[in-house]
Amino acid sequence: MRRTAWAIVVFVLLWLVLYPNLFVVRDSLASANGFSVANYTRFFDSAAELRALSLDANMASALSAAIGIPLAFFFTRLEFPGRRVLGALVSLPVLLPPLVGVIAFMFLYGETGFLTRAVQVVLHLQNPPWRLNGAGAVLLVHAYTMYVYFYLFVSAGLARLDSSVLEAAAALGASRRRTWLRVVLPMLAPAIGGAALLVFMTSMGSFSAPYVFGGGFRVLTTQIFASKLNGDLGIAAVETVILAISSIVFLLWLQRYEAGRSYTGATKGTGVAFQADRYSRRARWSLTLAGAAIALFLILPHLTVLLVSFVPEGSWTTEFIPPRYSLDSYRQIFTNAQTLRPIINSFSMAAWATIANVVFALMAGYLLARGTGRGKRLVDALVVLPWALPGTVLAIALAATFSVNQPLAGRFVLVGTSVILPLAYFIRNIPLVTRATMASSTQFDPALEEALKVLGNSALVAPKGIVIAEHRTKRSIDEVFGTLKKYRSAKYGDTTLSFYA
Repeated sequence: MRRTAWAIVVFVLLWLVLYPNLFVVRDSLASANGFSVANYTRFFDSAAELRALSLDANMASALSAAIGIPLAFFFTRLEFPGRRVLGALVSLPVLLPPLVGVIAFMFLYGETGFLTRAVQVVLHLQNPPWRLNGAGAVLLVHAYTMYVYFYLFVSAGLARLDSSVLEAAAALGASRRRTWLRVVLPMLAPAIGGAALLVFMTSMGSFSAPYVFGGGFRVLTTQIFASKLNGDLGIAAVETVILAISSIVFLLWLQRYEAGRSYTGATKGTGVAFQADRYSRRARWSLTLAGAAIALFLILPHLTVLLVSFVPEGSWTTEFIPPRYSLDSYRQIFTNAQTLRPIINSFSMAAWATIANVVFALMAGYLLARGTGRGKRLVDALVVLPWALPGTVLAIALAATFSVNQPLAGRFVLVGTSVILPLAYFIRNIPLVTRATMASSTQFDPALEEALKVLGNSALVAPKGIVIAEHRTKRSIDEVFGTLKKYRSAKYGDTTLSFYA
């Protein structure tokens, strides 16, 4: 059974993860005279292409860190009323798709946005005071939508930080500033590094913000779209390969960096939870007002989108705020089959992808948690690959692979059908779901499986503490689960299934 599961996992990863990317590499080397590097030569000889490649995603990481890390300290280190609620509101942007953040910025900070019109009215200006356009606008949107990674990672790191470490540093004469710079921040390095990796990968694969606000400023994702639109498929394939290589190289570099900078806090043996600082009543309420202002500012773009959704079409033109509000838009969406269809399609496709991810992750996560050898490392690398590749690269690879009908080569016409999107969602989320399942599987003691095998039973260990045993002998269930004292049994014909919770 285990060999069959390994075969299924390896086949899915090779066919759906590695195989499509090989077609992109092939297309990048294709020319009228066979295979050549002519497309790569054209890429590196083009000033426009090099400018698109020169977008430094590290700038987005730096700006996001400048916002997220101080916020994490503010809502974790300081104690004031409403801290948890306001901290949850600050993390709200992570729940929303990137396109929603882009639209929110357009309604609030665009040339006709709320804030832009307010400044224009107050200062009596004839023209909008600014234009949300170019590299600065793209970085601003990226920083706003991606600071949450630093906020969540650093907040989690601070919550796990042992207060005895700070007490020991203070006892040795270290100042407060020196303690934070030389003790706390280095111990948070893994969290900061992980957040930086997420921001870099996300910004490298970002399409909506550069497409809407970039203007003449190009990045590789928009260059790929433009090349495909112009029919220059060779350059589009080269741009896709370059984008994939850039992301993978950064991933490997950061993993190597983190491997060489692991920090372990020495404690007294009994961990003391990291406690937030307490202040006077007046100071705490002042911090509450400051936290509320910060949270309001950060979620204001999304509140703007919510407000605009109640504005009837054509009723808002040059006014500072919309003159009328109604539920007509919501009524139209939920009463018109044509407008409701996209919502239903989105939910159904996401549901199918979720089911596929769960089934695959149950096998892959368990096998990776229990497996050993070189084969495991190869499978682990293939599992991580969809996360290392930007979404644009994945889309181009799937389009190149599943746009022709060659069944013997494992290629079918899926582009333009209802299958391609759930397939893309499934591949994209393989790393996240598999890693979660793998983490749960590692918590089980292998001795439970060995005990079942010794007693002549076939066992399947599933995540989240469920052990399913199929009894083929007459021995008492207490011989297997007696020491655990928590189980339920059900009889189906001649087979008894026991579930350990």
